[in-house]
Amino acid sequence: MTIDDLDLAFEDRADKGRHRRGYRKAAATGKKKRKGGGGKTAIAFFMALILLGGLGAGAWYGFDRIQGYFTTPDYDGAGTGEKVNVEVKQLETATDIANTLFRADVVKSAKAFVDAADADSRSKNIQPGVYGLQKQMSGKAALAVLVDPKNKIVNGVTVPEGLTMLGTFKKLSEQTKIPVKDFQNAAKNVDSFKIPDYWFTRKDGKKVTKSLEGFLFPDTYEMPPKPNAKQVLDIMVNRFLTVVGEMKFTDNVEKNRGGIAPYEALIVASLAQAEAGNKDDLGKIARVAYNRVYVKDMLLQFDVTLNYGLEVAGKKTKASKDMDQSDYADETNKYNTHLYKGLTPTPIDNPGKQALEGAMNPPAGNWLFFVAIDKEGHSAFAETDAEHEANKVKAREAGIIN
Repeated sequence: MTIDDLDLAFEDRADKGRHRRGYRKAAATGKKKRKGGGGKTAIAFFMALILLGGLGAGAWYGFDRIQGYFTTPDYDGAGTGEKVNVEVKQLETATDIANTLFRADVVKSAKAFVDAADADSRSKNIQPGVYGLQKQMSGKAALAVLVDPKNKIVNGVTVPEGLTMLGTFKKLSEQTKIPVKDFQNAAKNVDSFKIPDYWFTRKDGKKVTKSLEGFLFPDTYEMPPKPNAKQVLDIMVNRFLTVVGEMKFTDNVEKNRGGIAPYEALIVASLAQAEAGNKDDLGKIARVAYNRVYVKDMLLQFDVTLNYGLEVAGKKTKASKDMDQSDYADETNKYNTHLYKGLTPTPIDNPGKQALEGAMNPPAGNWLFFVAIDKEGHSAFAETDAEHEANKVKAREAGIIN
């Protein structure tokens, strides 16, 4: 029932008699009422003419304004010549792009661009990136620029998988010429990045140490012209959040990994990324970490974690063959998994998608040990000490370990 229906029902209940009499009277004099109605319309028409005559040009201005409500505001041609850079982000819709163009005064209305995009199938192939456009372009002209990848402003930055946060800053600095110190300063305020709070929740009883480590997704990026450090890191963090969202990482981890927190699975992904010499082993190494920490309550005893602690402390890292008992007994190194049980305080690098997949859905197995056994970095996995010792013999024969 609509509001009008409710009004009629109320009127009927309040005065049924009057309502019925009014209906009969109108029916009996219907022709006269229609004639009277036409007379009123004619009077209104002449009054409108008189009013328009009195208002003159002002009335026509008003008519023009009203007419604008029924058409799509759009500029004509290819623009004024004044240039502006516009960024098209990952997964943006035509409406998202249209709103960005409108705010930059590239198009007169968002609808002008959306209409042009709807009429052109090429709009589905607009690539993320930064484009140089002119202000006050027609929607169609703006679309023509964006559908041509050649119009992208190339400012690519590539960050490989498995770099630590400091290593990432150094790689970014090489490519953007932004000082490493700027990245370090920008990264200090972790709360300034749009990382949901649940990413900094742990269920293993360990204190949360907020850091951007693990959230700087390795990828090739199209950077805006002359970005600052915070903008670059924002782009990388947002890419991480997009990727794990598409993977349904948090849902799968909480459902299938025995109730551990997504942050703990991220740490495991970083461990696997650091230890795996071959992508085929990422999931198995993640399984080893889960088995040692959550099933057997064992020390991880990963040398890569000890090295990460050295890097964080500003000390020189070491090859495993150069580590001695003093390194394994170092209480000041909070990433020393030869001494401290459980997972590390934070991730120890920035894992790629395959490492994240391995931590989210590792293969089944009771492995507790692994060792690299060939030059391609493949590892052999074992459930017992005896099996592990046999695998170490293979590794020595291949010249992998001493």
